[in-house]
Amino acid sequence: VQLVESGGGLVQAGGSLRLSCAASGHTFSVGAMGWFRQALGKERDLVAVITRSGRTTDYADSVKGRFTISRDNAINMLYLQMNSLKPEDTAVYYCAASWATEWATRVPEYDFWGQGTLVTVSS
Repeated sequence: VQLVESGGGLVQAGGSLRLSCAASGHTFSVGAMGWFRQALGKERDLVAVITRSGRTTDYADSVKGRFTISRDNAINMLYLQMNSLKPEDTAVYYCAASWATEWATRVPEYDFWGQGTLVTVSS
């Protein structure tokens, strides 16, 4: 499975961005998918996760109410809508997919990763 993110960029605080992740390859067994982020000098942390069906989602406390994760299995796409962005949201954002796992919240549980897309929020 290959993952390619897009949609990152520079935005002012309070603005919005929509990240997209295109999956290709043997996607028929992809289970949970997630968005992670890694700020400079920090660990990679979970931002949001979604089950294969899309019925269940969860978010890091720092983004609840501002970010929304969604997926369209028909076209193998994962999205992250980010609103009310803050400077502390600045990071490289990674799309991740698990192999046949219904729920995954930790980095080691994910089998496939995108190359990352940089989001910079200016104050």
